Amino acid sequence: MRASLLQVAVNEDESVESRRLRVAGMVRDQAGADLVVLPELWTTGAFAYEEFGSEAEPLEGPTSEAMAKAASDAGVWLHAGSIPERAPDGTLYNTSLVFSPSGEPAASYRKIHRFGFDKGEAVLMGAGDALVTVRLPHTVVGVATCYDLRFPELFRGLVDAGAETLVVPAGWPERRRSHWTLLAKARAVENQSFVLACGTAGTHAGVPQAGHSIVVDPWGEVLAEAGPGEQILTVDFDPTTVAGTRERFPALKDRVLGLAAPRHVTG
Repeated sequence: MRASLLQVAVNEDESVESRRLRVAGMVRDQAGADLVVLPELWTTGAFAYEEFGSEAEPLEGPTSEAMAKAASDAGVWLHAGSIPERAPDGTLYNTSLVFSPSGEPAASYRKIHRFGFDKGEAVLMGAGDALVTVRLPHTVVGVATCYDLRFPELFRGLVDAGAETLVVPAGWPERRRSHWTLLAKARAVENQSFVLACGTAGTHAGVPQAGHSIVVDPWGEVLAEAGPGEQILTVDFDPTTVAGTRERFPALKDRVLGLAAPRHVTG
């Protein structure tokens, strides 16, 4: 299976519309890949909080339309990163979009864990409440977004739902890049899954981005890693090895906590 992670640069000197058109062209250039992945909030920038309201769009808005067409033109499964979604009731969400090779909507995921510590995304956007998986021909993809990477219970839930490949678009800041790579490896090892983590490059509202998109196998080995700038990271991997890994080293079968309510003793 071939995956292409598009580490898009998001900078203030490029309009949202121009970037949307440019990224659609980047997706079309990935014809021959099985799966293409875009970063989190690449239309506005993950830290451009003041732009969320003005640039928010419905699920069937201009970004969805452009990405559906690009996926169809390239004939690829497309995880189109996330957009600031405005729901019919006016609530904003950080919402990921997935399209089939025919351009049909395959799934959407509203980010559950909002970043900001009582400001920014944490107060401007609503929280999702549903885990999302997508069945591709060769693997089941579990969908998460950026800050979700810090919450392992979400990924356990995705694995319980059948996920074998975990896809994480992000707008991760450069100052915490070491956490990005560490957590991507940890989620891969503890869930015996592939992790495809796609970040942004550039600077969002004065916040330099980490870049360094990364693909990790179920043993925690890095198959490919990008640098800091805009680039396309393409990797071939065999998702059938997930089942073999889980069979040879059946750690997931030894889970105790989370499968049933444990006895709690207060000392």
